[in-house]
Amino acid sequence: MSTQVVSIRRARDQDAGMLSEIFDAAWREAYQGIIPGVALDRMLARRGPRWWRSTIGRNRPLVVLELGESVIGYVSYGRCRDRGLRAEGEIDEIYLAPTYQGLGYGTRLFRAVRNDLADRDVRRVAVWSLTENDRARDFYERMGGRVVAEATDRIAGADLHKVAYLFG
Repeated sequence: MSTQVVSIRRARDQDAGMLSEIFDAAWREAYQGIIPGVALDRMLARRGPRWWRSTIGRNRPLVVLELGESVIGYVSYGRCRDRGLRAEGEIDEIYLAPTYQGLGYGTRLFRAVRNDLADRDVRRVAVWSLTENDRARDFYERMGGRVVAEATDRIAGADLHKVAYLFG
């Protein structure tokens, strides 16, 4: 019987390739048909390993969920960047490789980040989701988030509606 260890840790430079792959696969799965195709392809092309290496170690925490020797998910977070939201903290992105979604790993990652923020006295945390991303919205609602704001981004001529969830 083999056992695989699940760990959550700060991202390292050598994770850049896996982070790029997760981002690409998760975004294609989540946003194909929501974000116009050419715009989505351009967004994905900008987030290659080089971009991830430049992001790791910046001021905002970036943590990964590792299963055995493989990174299968990540989350970036920190202080809330939107002064209009009544939150101290914000989760910028939380994504898992599609094959690992629905297995409880996202919940583990989300709770770990909330605990880290709570340790820093950050109790109220916001996260934005595209309105049409039903899977993400269901996840945030199951985690106890409540919608507190709505906004629209215009990308490649398309209006993308989004909602902000507040936790805490």
